[in-house]
Amino acid sequence: MTLHELPVGQSATITKVGGEGELRYRFLDMGLIPKTKVTVTKIAPMGDPIEIRLRGYTLTLRVEDAKNIEITMEGDAI
Repeated sequence: MTLHELPVGQSATITKVGGEGELRYRFLDMGLIPKTKVTVTKIAPMGDPIEIRLRGYTLTLRVEDAKNIEITMEGDAI
């Protein structure tokens, strides 16, 4: 499952950060690191972008970028 599929109000744990080169480094710099808990707080009316909460701050990501972040829902097996 990827981050863009997580419903509003649900939490999950990042399992893998995808992307190529600088894009992947940008994700890591923003705190999107494996084993980090994230919660989707809002989705824009047209469905893009999405707002997530992690590490004590709010981050807004485009859906296309969120598709590169693999997650596991809490309670699911890895």
